[in-house]
Amino acid sequence: MTFRASAHRQPTPGGVPVTPTPAEPRCEFMRDPVGLGERQPRLSWVLQSDRRGVRQTAYEVLVAGEEADLTPDRALWGTGRVSSEGSAHVRYDGPPLESRRRYCWKVRVWDEAGTVSGWSEPGLWEMGLLNPDDWQARWVEPRQEPVTPEPPINFFAAMGMGPRTPEETRTLPGKLHPCPRLRRTFEIPGPVRKARLYATAHGLYTLDLNGERVGDRELTPENTSYPQFLMVQTYDVTGQVQLGQNALGVTLADGWYAGRTSAAGDSLNFGDRLGVLFQLEIELEDGVRLTVASDGNIRSSVDGPLVYSDLFIGERYDARREMPGWSTPAFDDSGWSPVTLAEYGYDNLVMQYGEAVRAVMTLPALQVLTTPAGETVVDFGQVIAGRVRMTVRGAAGTEVFLQHAEVLDEHGNFFQNITWRNKDQTDVYILRGGDEETYEPTFTFHGFRYVRVIGSPGAVRAEDFTAVVLASDLPMAGTFETSDPRLNRLQANVVWSQRGNFLSIPTDCPQRERTGWTGDIQAFAPTAVFNMGVNAFLTRWLRLVQREQLPDGQIPNFVPTTPSMVDPFGAPSSAGWGDACIIVPWVLYGEYADEGVLAENYPTMQRWVAYIERQAAEGLPENSSAEELSPAERERQRYLWNTGFHFGDWLIPSIPHPVEGAMATRELVATCFYAYSTNLLAQVAGVLGKVEDAERYAELNRRVRQAFAGEYLSPDGRLRAHFQGVYVLALHLGLIPEERRPQVLGQLVGMIEANGDRLDTGFASVPFLLDVLCEGGRPDVASRLLFQTECPSWLYEVERGATTIWENWRAITPEGEVQPVSYNHYAFGCVGDWMYRHLGGLRRLTPGYRHFAVRPDFGCGLTSVRLSHDTVYGPAAVAWTRDGDSLKVEVTVPPGTTATVHLPGPVEHVEVDGHPLSSGAGVSGIETRDGEVRVNVGSGVYTFTAALPDGREMFSPRGVDLTT
Repeated sequence: MTFRASAHRQPTPGGVPVTPTPAEPRCEFMRDPVGLGERQPRLSWVLQSDRRGVRQTAYEVLVAGEEADLTPDRALWGTGRVSSEGSAHVRYDGPPLESRRRYCWKVRVWDEAGTVSGWSEPGLWEMGLLNPDDWQARWVEPRQEPVTPEPPINFFAAMGMGPRTPEETRTLPGKLHPCPRLRRTFEIPGPVRKARLYATAHGLYTLDLNGERVGDRELTPENTSYPQFLMVQTYDVTGQVQLGQNALGVTLADGWYAGRTSAAGDSLNFGDRLGVLFQLEIELEDGVRLTVASDGNIRSSVDGPLVYSDLFIGERYDARREMPGWSTPAFDDSGWSPVTLAEYGYDNLVMQYGEAVRAVMTLPALQVLTTPAGETVVDFGQVIAGRVRMTVRGAAGTEVFLQHAEVLDEHGNFFQNITWRNKDQTDVYILRGGDEETYEPTFTFHGFRYVRVIGSPGAVRAEDFTAVVLASDLPMAGTFETSDPRLNRLQANVVWSQRGNFLSIPTDCPQRERTGWTGDIQAFAPTAVFNMGVNAFLTRWLRLVQREQLPDGQIPNFVPTTPSMVDPFGAPSSAGWGDACIIVPWVLYGEYADEGVLAENYPTMQRWVAYIERQAAEGLPENSSAEELSPAERERQRYLWNTGFHFGDWLIPSIPHPVEGAMATRELVATCFYAYSTNLLAQVAGVLGKVEDAERYAELNRRVRQAFAGEYLSPDGRLRAHFQGVYVLALHLGLIPEERRPQVLGQLVGMIEANGDRLDTGFASVPFLLDVLCEGGRPDVASRLLFQTECPSWLYEVERGATTIWENWRAITPEGEVQPVSYNHYAFGCVGDWMYRHLGGLRRLTPGYRHFAVRPDFGCGLTSVRLSHDTVYGPAAVAWTRDGDSLKVEVTVPPGTTATVHLPGPVEHVEVDGHPLSSGAGVSGIETRDGEVRVNVGSGVYTFTAALPDGREMFSPRGVDLTT
């Protein structure tokens, strides 16, 4: 068998190497952000070059207030020549930045030959309002009825309480109130050079200026911990402010502040009155500065068309109540009411960080169904988070009900899969009559694929309905495609669930709770970073985690924490959930090489581990006492987290009720995560140069692992809690002594095989399942699990028509029964991370992919895999195809990085560009080990072709751990 490798040589003009060019300037991971609140923002760029082996050896950054000042002698701040390979997270360290001011910057670099590049195109950022005394505006509250409180109710009692019938929905205006509108007029005496509008609200808000919507943000100021972390949005309205008379309009809704949220459908999470704060700052061409702020000169009304709008229940819009021109200067507001000034202060205000929620795409209706029950249902073909845009024509006063759901039942009828209190997901549009009308809700969104239409005045046509997808507007960072359409659908399902649940915060589901469950995101974060650029998004959420941490160090099970949420389990935190405060920053550091996120969260991590340490040292499990224990046993108990409630390995398929699974696994799972967090914290401390801390946490981790094995591991390798997930966690997190690992792995494999080659893992363990098997030399078992199509499995869902990841492995039973659960939960989609690393072969070896491995499993049963991933240094890509025993592998290595490509041997059969493999042309090293050739390459594009040796089996064991 022969093996050949050919490498694309990028030609350069005249044969002269092309100097790398810095490009794609980013400030805090965003392009030209406006309204930034970071006082020392971080700057990043990537290198572009047409040749191989490119490496940055130094850089110089200049920052100025005007582009004309971007010269070394006029710049506000410059780094000078800094010897560094780093092109990410260069922190501004110049004079203090000023509120409102715009800054521009550029960078140049030196390559490995010492040649300096030209300057990059300038990047920009603009500061927001940094200080409380920057605010002249006052909080104002329109005349309104206080939001109606919901009766306190237990979490479990909220199940099965809805949805309402159309007749019941008509009674909602009795407790849900109209959305207030506010307006303020002002005069501009001259041409405008620049105008910025800063705004936030108690509740949700939209802005109109002179009759036109301001910006394209949705659901502002987003889901947040209002008393501690209320984001302010910045809008460039230069083109909307006009000479002469102007009018600014605001519409408010209950939103997360006062509306019916959380699983129990409670209201008044933060307050019962809506309010707004805005400040419009205008600079005229002649240099005059004007400020128009929220104050007592504002008028308000509740007579508009939004009869009510609730995030979960839905919206009622009466088009007959529309007020044409209400946000224009000429509108007569003499009948409107004055507002009330409120005293809330500015200390909790922060400028928006990270990408906004937007309408990121639209989907046309796929078809209109008439169900066996005779109902009309619009099918959009994809489960999403968003809303419907409907075009309709009919008589004035006609009510059209739009009811949303994710699935049809086993008979093909409309099925509202979420029936908890206040989870109606029903919008009502009342026609004004006459011409064709188009309706799209404003302050609500739903989780759905199907919409039941009731009361349409004419035939329901697919062309009259569009689904509008809402999500935080994150850049896509990865693509993944294989020769198996089922795996491609699985990957698409993972991405769609991430899109639907990365809406302002990382949520569990877009229909029932929309809650920032910490356990879900810690399990999914490694997959999330492959699919989308989430650094700013998750950094912002972690800032909420920091503020929500309890005084004793506990991390709430969900963040933001809703004060009205009744904790059904009597415990505000849980192992595997609170640990997100360490796991998520560690994932971000690994993906983006961002030490800043570790430093920012380090105190939070320490307080969480200190809480665990106290719980373990001071507590004993139920029905035991210190007097019954020997000194050795009591000492061991100090390192076992075996008290209190924990979710354990939540949602184990073989246990019908999840709480039963939690009770059966909580003790061992909690101690596993105690080990996980102490190990990670020791590594975090090492990265941050905190040597004594690193040593202390490493020693604590050693004691926890020792105690676990001594307490729970029997001589035959059986663990006290005999469940697949417990074995997976214990093996992956290092709680099994090295010499006992084969024995314990044998227990796990035996359980899988006894279960018909099906998984039986829950939220806490499934992220590590396939890695544990592959690292333990049983990739054959991993293969059978991945390609399993019986329930429970990933492909079972795909073959049942899933378009997102289900909350429960048995959401649709093998008998076809459709269960009342969420069909859009990303947690079990954590397999995406493994597919990128093992099937595609892209494996990060150092933070940020400065060095990575390309090591696909060519025997995985697929004939091709193609992936790309945007690293902080630029796009990396792997594409391999197999045709019988013929193999082709294409690898893209970003400038400034290196890769080790693993290929079948022997080395004498390897060729590059038709010649025997040797150093040069980007190849910097060749090694033969473990029956394969390892080729070290610098940046560039490489194509290898080969003939595979006979007998290579699916998921062949390799015995090398390349996980990160």
